[in-house]
Amino acid sequence: MMRVGFGLGSNLGDKPQNIREALRLIEARGLARLAAVSRIYRTPPWGDLDQGDFANACAIGDTTLTPYELLAAVKKIEADMGRAPTRRWGPRLIDVDILFLGDHAIDDPELTLPHKELFRRGFVLAPLAEIAPDLVLDGIAMRDALAAADATGVRPWSDE
Repeated sequence: MMRVGFGLGSNLGDKPQNIREALRLIEARGLARLAAVSRIYRTPPWGDLDQGDFANACAIGDTTLTPYELLAAVKKIEADMGRAPTRRWGPRLIDVDILFLGDHAIDDPELTLPHKELFRRGFVLAPLAEIAPDLVLDGIAMRDALAAADATGVRPWSDE
């Protein structure tokens, strides 16, 4: 078993429900046994700003899958939920990122672990630090990474 972290996001349809369904499928399909799931956060778009706010969350669990097996499995969840190809950083029904997997360090065009943008994204660091503030990746505790990141506009989801 290896510890795994997931980052989830959605900005189309029922955003919080899309995240809940992806989490359900992660467990139902045996990708991971989830040990902790963050609250859902409302976050402004990142990268491509011409789109609606996102719902984001993180989850941590345990898996027996290899990095590339896990990548294929999360891509299958995205496709099965109806994610359609779009522009880079564009709107999406669901996005499931592998943030880390055990102590794997991978840097290739298909997969980068830990996730290459993790420390620049307040919308990932806020939910991750909520459930694992003492988690250390690349020598940095998540609470410290969040304190150093721009988390402007990142707040717990409410239906307002």
